[in-house]
Amino acid sequence: MLRQPDAPQPVAALLVAAGRGLRAGGGEPKQYRLVEGRPVLAHALMPFLAEPAIGRIAVVIGEGDDARYAGAVAGIDGSRLTAPTLGGATRQASVRRGLLALAREGFDGIVLIHDAARPFVSPSQISAAIHRLGADGIAAIPALPVTDTVKRISADGHVAETPPRDQLVTVQTPQAFRFKPLLAAHEAAEAAQLHGFTDDAALMEWAGHPVATFPGDPANVKLTHAVDFSRTAAQPDKALVTRVGTGYDVHAFGPGDHVWLGGIRIGHDQGVIAHSDGDVALHALTDALLGALADGDIGTHFPPSDPQWRGAASAQFLAFAAARVRERGGRIDFLDLTIVCEAPKVGPHREAIRAEIAATAGISLGKVAIKATTSERMGFTGRREGLVALATATIRLPEED
Repeated sequence: MLRQPDAPQPVAALLVAAGRGLRAGGGEPKQYRLVEGRPVLAHALMPFLAEPAIGRIAVVIGEGDDARYAGAVAGIDGSRLTAPTLGGATRQASVRRGLLALAREGFDGIVLIHDAARPFVSPSQISAAIHRLGADGIAAIPALPVTDTVKRISADGHVAETPPRDQLVTVQTPQAFRFKPLLAAHEAAEAAQLHGFTDDAALMEWAGHPVATFPGDPANVKLTHAVDFSRTAAQPDKALVTRVGTGYDVHAFGPGDHVWLGGIRIGHDQGVIAHSDGDVALHALTDALLGALADGDIGTHFPPSDPQWRGAASAQFLAFAAARVRERGGRIDFLDLTIVCEAPKVGPHREAIRAEIAATAGISLGKVAIKATTSERMGFTGRREGLVALATATIRLPEED
């Protein structure tokens, strides 16, 4: 008798939004301040709502934030949102309360823990967190290489050590865990009156569990200080001017059984030859945004000579370029994409691609257009040797002096 494949693990997301965010200034908790006209929390929620594997999404909020939370989620499809849970005095306490609320609902499976102050998380990072945990992992976290030299200082302020940079990483969220081991670790720490853990991975390390890593996303920044918000909002004393950039990318077909287009995996009788995942659509859109910014091209920021980008998900490139627009005080008005190939057929995947691009770039679906065509069997695309993407990005930036 053939063994039936295991059913997919239930997945839940827990967003931590109970902090006060005092370092960000402005009086309002940072998770409720506006970025591009929407609360930070709303931006953070949307990519999780776009991930079909996630069955429920829970949010931990601060005391007295009920009205703020209701305003942040107004207009959002709440079919997978559970009632918010009141957080504690620390991040650790808030996560524990959120986990206990999920336990009371009978949840067991994979839980993603995410800081609401990271509003630019991409759908690809969420998917990567789930897949890195795999069938038998316990914990998996996104990590970025350290680019600055790090010093450990002594109590008197002198340098005590310079750790090797190649052995250091910075970590982000979402972090993925098996639900029961994570809850057990929180309960054990609570029983031991240990309350100083700053992320859940550190708590799992303390409990003796192995923690795997996967590549983080440079665009998945955490809004912490007031200057972080000034980089995401247009400068009020300067007019916004329209700028247009174009992008072009091409990849040859090679061995494989799928291609990536616009962040969507599409089955095909060939793959593409590429250093990253070879997503021509996202590469062209990334270059279009960088072109509108006059900020180099995709190879400038993600050189193929750098092994860390081998096989990388291209959604992080587009998310990075979109974040660069926001950091300059700009906004994305429209993304227009044309894909040229004989096969695979793009039409059946058009709306999924649009939704993925919109979520990755942090814009509404109505700001993304996708067209597909063939080259009438002429040229290398007509001979089914490869595929091409052409993109146009329209943005607005504060007028330069």
